[in-house]
Amino acid sequence: MAMSLQLCRFSALSDRSLPETFGRIGVFRSRKPLSVRCSGESSSSSSASVSVESDFDAKAFRHNLTRSKNYNRRGFGHKDETLALMNREYTSDIIKTLKDNGNEYSWGNVTVKLAEAYGFCWGVERAVQIAYEARKQFPDEKIWITNEIIHNPTVNQRLAEMEVKDIPIDDGKKQFDVVDKGDVVILPAFGAAVDEMLTLSNKNVQIVDTTCPWVSKVWNSVEKHKKGEYTSIIHGKYAHEETIATASFAGKYIIVKNMAEAMYVCDYILGGELDGSSSTREEFLEKFKFAVSGGFDPDIDLFKVGIANQTTMLKGETEEIGRLVERAMMRKYGVENVNNHFMSFNTICDATQERQDAMYKMVEEKLDLILVVGGWNSSNTSHLQEIAEERGIPSYWIDSEKRIGPGNRISHKLMHGELVEKENWLPEGPITIGVTSGASTPDKVVEDALIKVFDIKREEALQLA
Repeated sequence: MAMSLQLCRFSALSDRSLPETFGRIGVFRSRKPLSVRCSGESSSSSSASVSVESDFDAKAFRHNLTRSKNYNRRGFGHKDETLALMNREYTSDIIKTLKDNGNEYSWGNVTVKLAEAYGFCWGVERAVQIAYEARKQFPDEKIWITNEIIHNPTVNQRLAEMEVKDIPIDDGKKQFDVVDKGDVVILPAFGAAVDEMLTLSNKNVQIVDTTCPWVSKVWNSVEKHKKGEYTSIIHGKYAHEETIATASFAGKYIIVKNMAEAMYVCDYILGGELDGSSSTREEFLEKFKFAVSGGFDPDIDLFKVGIANQTTMLKGETEEIGRLVERAMMRKYGVENVNNHFMSFNTICDATQERQDAMYKMVEEKLDLILVVGGWNSSNTSHLQEIAEERGIPSYWIDSEKRIGPGNRISHKLMHGELVEKENWLPEGPITIGVTSGASTPDKVVEDALIKVFDIKREEALQLA
């Protein structure tokens, strides 16, 4: 969910005016003592997170936060117990049967082919397991979470049943005033923005950080861009929690969703000589008004650029955008000078890449249809659906078994988010189904969907008997 990040004003004051966290850890590059006050925030209010500008050293702040006594990212010693509980809740006998038989098995007249890589990735499993540990460690404390732990309704509902509460949102702003000293706050697998971490640190709460290490790797990349005074071109969705967090660690940035938007930026860099898609500075800023850093000026801030990405985007598209930007900078400044104007690091998540590669392989097989299972707000799952749609294979993206039925009917989403319904989605007679699931999807959710498929085909067989 997109948030309105408030701009802060800095002023030189005495040390006594500094918030406790600022006095405890040095996080500013400036030698003058500074204070932070957010626009629209009174001195007694803690309802919204503070926001920070370029003088704030986010990397140093996070480095010191991770070493504070109220911070934990490694769990609390209950790993075996919580993993056993997760196995009972989320594993699947059907998926085990498929894996034991080379990822292909037939139930009646339904043959299921399971993608080679699918479902829970290591980072997601780690995040959920640490969240379970937090409830075990703090059985009586209030536990909050800054966003959904992962993009899967089944898992998020389970945490809600464990009384892990969402930070409420009012008018697009998270209301951190509900959090009291001594409460526990979980940072989800996507991470949290710097201003949110700063707010929580000032509140002296117990922070349980489940941020995926691959996301942290992207943060390190944009920090390097910032240090070298490169503008970060982030391939992602500007309203996605992960991209919001990544942007908070960047200096200047612009977020591009796809190749078309990257082409527009590169055409602007080249003065309209690439494909003519760009226009005036004013139109540029209007087009990207929700996707650029404060005060962004395309005439100044595209002189030196670096590439980063939301870890769940299509691997091939991220690579293609990187090559496009590099070629644009070569054309603008010369091949011999490109390293002074372009920087790139490999920040594509292994799990995302593996699931996409497995999907590309699966669409080459002879299938009647593909069932894609994953949260409807899951970016990585949407790209699995995209691969199938672009290959022209009937593909149905559902977030749970509840989308199937009654009868031979399904409610599903297309890759761009359109919700559609289809009658008689399962063909008559023997069928072969390809199955995959997003990196946030438990095997049990896939099993429940397949059981619905088996039930429909069993009823069909009985009617024909």
